[in-house]
Amino acid sequence: MPKTTINCPNCHQPIVADIKQLFDVNVEPTAKQQLLSGAFNVTQCPNCGYQGMIATPIVYHDPEKELLLSYVPSELGLPHDEQERIIGSMIKNVVNNLPQEKRKGYLFSPNTHLTIQGLVERVLEAEGITREMIEDQQRRLNLLQRLLSTQDKQSRKEIIDQESDLIDADFFQIFSRFMQGVVVSGEETEVKRFEDLQNELLELTEYGRKFKVQAEEIKSAVQSLQEAGKTGLTREKLLKLIIEAPNETHLGAIVSLARPAIDYSFFQLLSERIDRARDQGRQRLVNLREQLLDLTKQIDEQIETRVVASRQILEGILQAKDTREAVLQSLPSIDEFFLQSLHTEIEAARKAGDIERSSKLQDILNLIQQASTPPPEIALIEKLLESDSEEEQRSILEAHNQEITPDFLQTLSGLATEVQQSGGDSELSERLQSLHRLAMRISMKIDLGG
Repeated sequence: MPKTTINCPNCHQPIVADIKQLFDVNVEPTAKQQLLSGAFNVTQCPNCGYQGMIATPIVYHDPEKELLLSYVPSELGLPHDEQERIIGSMIKNVVNNLPQEKRKGYLFSPNTHLTIQGLVERVLEAEGITREMIEDQQRRLNLLQRLLSTQDKQSRKEIIDQESDLIDADFFQIFSRFMQGVVVSGEETEVKRFEDLQNELLELTEYGRKFKVQAEEIKSAVQSLQEAGKTGLTREKLLKLIIEAPNETHLGAIVSLARPAIDYSFFQLLSERIDRARDQGRQRLVNLREQLLDLTKQIDEQIETRVVASRQILEGILQAKDTREAVLQSLPSIDEFFLQSLHTEIEAARKAGDIERSSKLQDILNLIQQASTPPPEIALIEKLLESDSEEEQRSILEAHNQEITPDFLQTLSGLATEVQQSGGDSELSERLQSLHRLAMRISMKIDLGG
């Protein structure tokens, strides 16, 4: 975003801020994500400490949805002619960045909004997210805040019973996001409060009980695959696991985790099994084959969608004027599919002898690697986990005594709590807790001058 000198809304002193006015998905594929995140045009005044969003005219453009939206904050008090000049200039840029054949009628009648919230809601509506859906999410958020602020367990139970219709997959998704933030913060009191509420929700709500059963089934499926893989996971072993899957959740988890192995040879093996079977056993296997074909098709379609989306994000970064800024804005969307697409494009550019494209793609990879480098706290924790004895861990901590800061201890505590809460590796959880206790002892020793 361009640096602009503005007057602080509070103390009116000149400050430098990052101001973005044009959100054009055609030029910058991450523009929609930036707008919906709300994390734009926010600044902090170094003089008075004011922090907030800077009021500025905004234009949003999405050619796929044929959306051209504008917003001018009323508090700016701009005359109508001045508003038209500013908005018109941005729309001109939108049109100039489109090829002639894509310049359609919607570009000449931008939809004006009186509030930024109204503009955002119009973007969400185009994505199939209605005002009613937004209000439903707000009700779930209000319910979560109400439950967290209620100290009495019986009162919480009464609220849960009264609002059971709101406690669904969307509610648990909101809850999970909040809980992750609390766990990372390392605030033990808050973590405990979330853990207690989570346990109540899992026990007292219909969706919670279903979610708990599904989580246990998925965990069981993972364990069965790990057990079978100890001596090598063959197609015969995989087929046996699939045939013996006790329910659809268990079956779906196995198919998702082992999708690469469910190939032509696997289905050939299943067909041979069907040919040898008789009566009801044969029909069950025929139904299972149809179910597997449907599941693998769904998984493949999801993968293809993610691959296409990754390629679009990559092309958007390549076209951006500021590659570093585009990479940073795209980090939340960068996953294994994006990295696979990036490596494929690098290899293709090298084979084609396209040095310029290859170099830019490599720059993108380098920027991602730099951004993905773990902070010093995590790097030290990883080194400690690689050691086999407490004596070796003690030596490492003493050698890095200056790094045993409150942030390090908080990160270590948060990781231990997160692993324990997620039901992950119990051994890892115990090792992290042990490391935290050891680090605390060494920290106290340092503080006492020992």
